Amino acid sequence: MDSPQLVTLGHGSGGRLTQRLIREVFVKHLSNPALESLGDAAALAPVPGRLAFSTDGFVVSPLFFPGGDIGRLAINGTVNDLAVAGAQPLYLCASFIIEEGFGLESLERIAASMADAAKLAGVSVVTGDTKVVERGHGDGLFVTSAGIGRLREEAPAGAKAVRPGDTVLVSGPIGDHGAVIGALRSGMELQGLESDCGPVAAMVSALYEAGIRPRFMRDPTRGGLATVLAELAEEASVSVRVREADLPVRDSVRSVCDLLGLDPLYLACEGRVVAVVPREQADKALNVMRGAPRGEGSRVIGEVTEPAVGPVVLETRYGGTRLYDILASEQLPRIC
Repeated sequence: MDSPQLVTLGHGSGGRLTQRLIREVFVKHLSNPALESLGDAAALAPVPGRLAFSTDGFVVSPLFFPGGDIGRLAINGTVNDLAVAGAQPLYLCASFIIEEGFGLESLERIAASMADAAKLAGVSVVTGDTKVVERGHGDGLFVTSAGIGRLREEAPAGAKAVRPGDTVLVSGPIGDHGAVIGALRSGMELQGLESDCGPVAAMVSALYEAGIRPRFMRDPTRGGLATVLAELAEEASVSVRVREADLPVRDSVRSVCDLLGLDPLYLACEGRVVAVVPREQADKALNVMRGAPRGEGSRVIGEVTEPAVGPVVLETRYGGTRLYDILASEQLPRIC
């Protein structure tokens, strides 16, 4: 039986092994004219108007999970950050910190996954970098991605534009990604649950094309829905009132939370949008989101109010209230 091919320190030397790694793994799957030049920088066509620029690091453990892997996460994470900022994502770069002894087959699987995700999101990975660290000095693989996009003139003004009476929507079930990672680490049955890892740019574009002008958008990753809403409330000097009965949470996610002592409102999503729109645009926004890719599970979940007893006030199913604030510590480290 052939022994598995592994990444060696030589693959990070800048020599022939490095060239082979780049060409036979990354260029092979992520091929495009800008990347194939293998220069120190990618030469890109000019883009009219203002640009948005975002970066994110990915240290998820485990590297592979139902619904995705670290590569797919690295593409969608940056694409989604650009999208909710009101930009059309265009170009990405990726940097890989690889631990000596990491399997080349796994690395190629991740590169192929990134290529699939980039194609689905309509972006190109145009430049990148690889480094190899000694065995024991990295946990297999870390990935950093950065991206640029063309900023729409109607891009959200941000939290300061939010007003009492505005409507809060979420584009689908919350907590899927965080629940998957928590369940995997605990050795639990996933009951068909998958990460929601995916691009939201098409759904955001559909809102703008329909004439919807969100005042605020965010993708609820680390810290989940509750942290996004609490940050919004703090920055805008308002409160957000949310109805538990309207929150989309899968039964399988609730089961994971019950067993692990987690709160679904604080669990990460990796393919959802939280949007705040003027009340008069709420019904139209909901219909547009439900008709767009990845938005069929969209819901109106609450409203912005004058400052109340807490940043986020949850109306429970039993008629009481529960207060939420920004997550003080991490429920699940290394979820993305």
